Amino acid sequence: MKRSLQLLLVSFLFGSLAYAQVTKVEAIGITVKDMTRSVQFYTGVLGFKKVSDVEYKGTGPEKLEGLFGINMRVVRLQLGEEFIDLIDYLTAGGRSIPENQASNDLFFQHIAIVVSDMDEAFNQLKKFNVEYVSTSPQTLPQSNTAAAGIRAFYFHDADGHNLELIWFPKGKGNPKWQLAHGKIFLGIDHTAIAVSSTDASHTFYQDVLGIERKGDSWNHGDEQEHLNNVKGASLHITGYRAAAGPGVEFLQYLEP
Repeated sequence: MKRSLQLLLVSFLFGSLAYAQVTKVEAIGITVKDMTRSVQFYTGVLGFKKVSDVEYKGTGPEKLEGLFGINMRVVRLQLGEEFIDLIDYLTAGGRSIPENQASNDLFFQHIAIVVSDMDEAFNQLKKFNVEYVSTSPQTLPQSNTAAAGIRAFYFHDADGHNLELIWFPKGKGNPKWQLAHGKIFLGIDHTAIAVSSTDASHTFYQDVLGIERKGDSWNHGDEQEHLNNVKGASLHITGYRAAAGPGVEFLQYLEP
């Protein structure tokens, strides 16, 4: 299984500009090994709903993916207004996620699933014996003005992909996340990716793709270390958003 989370971007050209400008993050792609198992995990544990189930093969998908001889099954799932695409490459090849992965690896990526009640959501994960990354749900301290009061927890899906539960207090995040409508799992706020250079990534995502930079925070301390499960973790976190869809967040580890 190839380890992969991908962004499906909807874009158009502005006049004579050479680069496509992204208007929406349409979906986040997650490569899986066993589609049945993954669909059961996301729908049964996290409340996603199945939208479509399509198989792709031939020269079109080969050119899109840059891989010869592929045959892939794509199942689209929805949570709130956001979508993920589970991708199962039916032909052989690829590699599984390393068992010794860490949150400060450069291949790290997660999706942040918004919850209305962190304690209830965490209890739901415990019922299904999910694998933890964080030691427990963490509340970010008041000293971190940009993220103060936000609660978060990292864990793994059935294939070892990193996922995050995130809870926003009033005044933080998109106001829509305060409208629970009786649900625990509400939608996807963003996908976060580890980067080696915020400046270089900014050049690509904002200057080339046109996704707007919305804010920065510098996260460190006991809560952040236990959230990421990285001793001494110190991060520069930068948030970007297109006009619609989930945001894209950069995680640059300053330490270690």
